[in-house]
Amino acid sequence: MSTPFVARAQSLDTLKIVPEGDLPILDPVFTTATVVRNHGYMVWDTLYGMDAAYQMQPQMLAGHSTEDDGRRWTLTLRPGLMFHDGTPVLARDCVASIRRYCAKDSFGQALMAVTDALSALDDHRIRFRLKKPFPLLPNALGKPSTPMPCIMPERLALTDANKQVTEMVGSGPYRFVTAERVPGSRVVYERFSAYVPREGAPATFTAGPKIAHFPRVEWHVIPDASTAVNALANGEVDWVQQPVADLLPKIRANPKLTTTVLEPGGSLALMRFNHLYPPFDNPAIRRALLWGIDQAEFETASLGEDRTLWKDGVGFFSPGTPMANSAGLEVLAGKRDLDRVRRELKAAGYTNEPVIMLGATDYPALQGLALVGADLLRKVGMNVDFQAVDWGTTVQRRNSRKPPKDGGWNIFYSSITGVNNFDPAGHLGLRGNGEAAWPGWPTSPEIEALRAAWLEAPDQPSRMKICEAIQLRAWIDVPYIPLGAQYQPNAYSRNLSAPRIGFVQGYDVRRL
Repeated sequence: MSTPFVARAQSLDTLKIVPEGDLPILDPVFTTATVVRNHGYMVWDTLYGMDAAYQMQPQMLAGHSTEDDGRRWTLTLRPGLMFHDGTPVLARDCVASIRRYCAKDSFGQALMAVTDALSALDDHRIRFRLKKPFPLLPNALGKPSTPMPCIMPERLALTDANKQVTEMVGSGPYRFVTAERVPGSRVVYERFSAYVPREGAPATFTAGPKIAHFPRVEWHVIPDASTAVNALANGEVDWVQQPVADLLPKIRANPKLTTTVLEPGGSLALMRFNHLYPPFDNPAIRRALLWGIDQAEFETASLGEDRTLWKDGVGFFSPGTPMANSAGLEVLAGKRDLDRVRRELKAAGYTNEPVIMLGATDYPALQGLALVGADLLRKVGMNVDFQAVDWGTTVQRRNSRKPPKDGGWNIFYSSITGVNNFDPAGHLGLRGNGEAAWPGWPTSPEIEALRAAWLEAPDQPSRMKICEAIQLRAWIDVPYIPLGAQYQPNAYSRNLSAPRIGFVQGYDVRRL
């Protein structure tokens, strides 16, 4: 049971953050929840990190070498790496960790599908022997999206990937303080004195040196948005990760506070269909709705009139990232044609089947999307059953494959964090692998074949061309409808140095 936030005098040695929500799970391999990913980067480290140009750089590694035309990779750990339990980080820990992570992650699974052998050559070297070249191996082992490719001690990494590890032992800049965790209220980290930061590279995104300036970092879960912002204004906390849009003017008017968007790719808002049941098992019905979608209308309802918070004219990849493209975007351009939507729905065979639409009441941004969506579908003649539920219920309901009339669903709304939308490898919404896909379970052999080709493409221009083809196919199959990009500012005290871009990471920040 959560406990309410109680204001206390701020300690200069403690960084207090209000995260996006409670930390429901501690194992960053077990779940795709971004709050767990953020927790993971406090406690664990990764073999590679991503820089501001979206390129992979060695992180726990001194470097790597390739032989046999890219079919043999040797990764070498940098010296001085230690786990929080005092044991050194060894190659066998990495091998076990890679295997566990790859069992849960689709990018990792693609890597293991072409891996003939993975072994520890000695204490410091990891060897991949591949069946064929896989140029994106560093990307698979260093991606900042969920689940996290973290390195654990072998004794923990041997845990079944479908079971959570229960001991938080990493080699990152902070260690998790188990005894001080209060579920629903507080999470505590303490600086790991034996952590050796990487040298000789800029500190950006998840790459480069991670310096723990604060001896202690606390996450305080404050569900009420006004209470969180008042605590920030009063100096009781230092940083609020997701202040609601309505409170941003108040924050920006306070000379002691500032805001910044940490994640340059933003998040992609979406209308997600259940492909297993009518009416949205019919791709023609999904396509018909595209001509009625006004992304600006959805985003205004979600985040307000401030155009710095959102962008329309957005496809299936995060704007401004290498794989983003304009292929097929004309379907979203120009004046919306609701008469065309009605005609195409009729031609596709829509016969007034109920549309059970879930709308999260406790996430104002998502509720705004749902209200506009319900209004649109009603205007074009669909039989909408709008069910206002909280986000926790939405998450539970969307996992159900029961028929909509028996407790299932037809549509839910969400936003997928930008790093999950950078490319086809980890893009949850763009998979077409049926019952193994993200809730909605679309089947698209064409998208899956293009994804496989992207993973094997030899260079960046080839990958960009394939992503254009993927986006064109997505307008045909419509696994979901993109509703725009959202740029959530973080708010923090001006007595802190600027956080590194990417997401909430408690290292590097210091008090000015």
